[in-house]
Amino acid sequence: MLMRILRWTKKRMIISITQSLLDFISAGDFESYSKLCDPSLTAFEPEALGHLVTGMDFHQFYFDNHTPRGSKSVQTSLVNPQVHLLGEDAASIAYIRLIQTTDKSGVVSTQSFEESRVWHKREGRWQLVHFHRSGGRLTTKTPA
Repeated sequence: MLMRILRWTKKRMIISITQSLLDFISAGDFESYSKLCDPSLTAFEPEALGHLVTGMDFHQFYFDNHTPRGSKSVQTSLVNPQVHLLGEDAASIAYIRLIQTTDKSGVVSTQSFEESRVWHKREGRWQLVHFHRSGGRLTTKTPA
């Protein structure tokens, strides 16, 4: 019973830290984002056009050029997160990421991405070491 509680607690921690990471991305906060990432982070994402990206420079470019795109509000949600504990110091999480925005004109849009992330615990703190994000879909709704 205690082991189940500990596993559940660790899984909740992975979900929570992943949500924090996504919130830092939405806010354009590279300093906080980079504290959660291993400096040799690897990634497959649509912006890399099929290439494996290594390190933080590629990601920093997008933070440095982050603009709110005229959004009045942004909300990022993890849908159906599934955490796999890979021992005491590693975990993976897979989920659908929904990004909801409302622009200044009242146009509401939602983007959807399939994502997976691998976390490694080093010196008592979790760091993102790899992620994969698949191309997203976009819906918009004009105010009535």
